[in-house]
Amino acid sequence: MIGRLSGVVLERKPPELLVDVNGVGYELEASMNTFYALPESGEPVTLYTHMVVREDAQLLYGFAAERERRMFRELIRVRGVGAKLALAILSGMSAEEFVGCVNEENTTALVRLPGVGKKTAERLIIEMRDRLKEWDSFSPKIEGAATTVAAVATDSQSEAVHALISLGYKPQDASRLVNAVAGADELSSQEVIRMALKQSVKL
Repeated sequence: MIGRLSGVVLERKPPELLVDVNGVGYELEASMNTFYALPESGEPVTLYTHMVVREDAQLLYGFAAERERRMFRELIRVRGVGAKLALAILSGMSAEEFVGCVNEENTTALVRLPGVGKKTAERLIIEMRDRLKEWDSFSPKIEGAATTVAAVATDSQSEAVHALISLGYKPQDASRLVNAVAGADELSSQEVIRMALKQSVKL
């Protein structure tokens, strides 16, 4: 199994990432929290990885911190939670914020994440509660927020919408979240994604 990679960032199209390791290009999928921590393309990077081998594919997931990989591995142990949903959860909130939701039984924040319904949120809390006793937590603030819908115009906005769809958001929801980001046309795609994901937790 591949547990860690050290190389150079070649391409990044959230949630997909290409890293060159001594001439070999590794394709990975990563959470948005990991994308926020990445250096610029062409710069060296070290990622902790988790490999999933299926009959039809071999998938590699990358994490900027070992702590996030550990949370990913805990999440995929939960009944009904696969790698894609675990990645979406860790894109919408940090490991610490997730621990806070579990400790406070905050299903409201969890159901805002793509693919997490009420039953899944309740199952996450029940099954993860005892496993996360030693983790530090940070509780996300849940507030009401108004949104407006407008046409997606810039490249950064288009990339952000594509990334959100890849994470499991419906196209209309992805567009709505991106368009709700103030000044999105002047931000990078990663900044737009970060703010859109924060917005999704508040709605």
